[in-house]
Amino acid sequence: MTKAITDGAASGDGTVGKALDVLDMVANHGAPVRFTELLTQSPFPKATLYRFLQTLTHQNLLSYDAERQTYALGMRLVRLAHTAWAQSSLAPLARPHLDALSAKLGETIHLAQLDQGQVLYVDKRNAAQPVEMFSSAGKVGPAYCTGVGKAMMAFLPPEALEQALNRQSFYQFTPHTYVNRDQLCAELEAIRARGYAFDREEHEPNIICVAAPILTDRGRPIGAISVTSTLLRTNLTELETLAPQLLAVANNIAMEARDWRFPEQ
Repeated sequence: MTKAITDGAASGDGTVGKALDVLDMVANHGAPVRFTELLTQSPFPKATLYRFLQTLTHQNLLSYDAERQTYALGMRLVRLAHTAWAQSSLAPLARPHLDALSAKLGETIHLAQLDQGQVLYVDKRNAAQPVEMFSSAGKVGPAYCTGVGKAMMAFLPPEALEQALNRQSFYQFTPHTYVNRDQLCAELEAIRARGYAFDREEHEPNIICVAAPILTDRGRPIGAISVTSTLLRTNLTELETLAPQLLAVANNIAMEARDWRFPEQ
């Protein structure tokens, strides 16, 4: 059972929350999935799960392939996702800034926001010489071991930070990954003092970055941007020289978001 399902089932959100849990199950599978496969991970009885699947299919939130007997995400979700991307994502607003920064630096540029204490990559520009890495637009990653994640967490108000910390898994991806809350909190304090964050091969071997938070006038994060590269062609010392440019771009995006009344996280 996934964490998202556990959270939803215990949230007290009733029928709607349970239906969304089922939607999450299908989405988390990553490919068309059979009823029997969903049943093995479902917290719901067989009849209840089937009823939710039928309702979601009738609402076009899921599609059903009768020949293969599989469920997949429906086209209505695609339309909703496009609307959400335009209305609730920084991506459309930040696009020209990312384009300019990418053209100038020739390295991978990420734009991310926090989602339930995790990193949601909302846009990306590949390097002139692309490097294979985990991130891609629409993908969710851990906050505690990514530059953008730590840059945003460092500037959360205390209550929101506590909630985000409670959602970190502290799985050790590499020898450089922070493995407990105390290590991460010490790093977040250093980031607040410095103004920007690093990824020191904490999520993927050889992948490093410098990241800057996108902050409101009250100093609260609404996103983060990063310049990411590999130890095969640069190092953290060289990447850090780009921090002033990155902070300036983050500030420009924040100013435009303020005029647009973009919501704080």
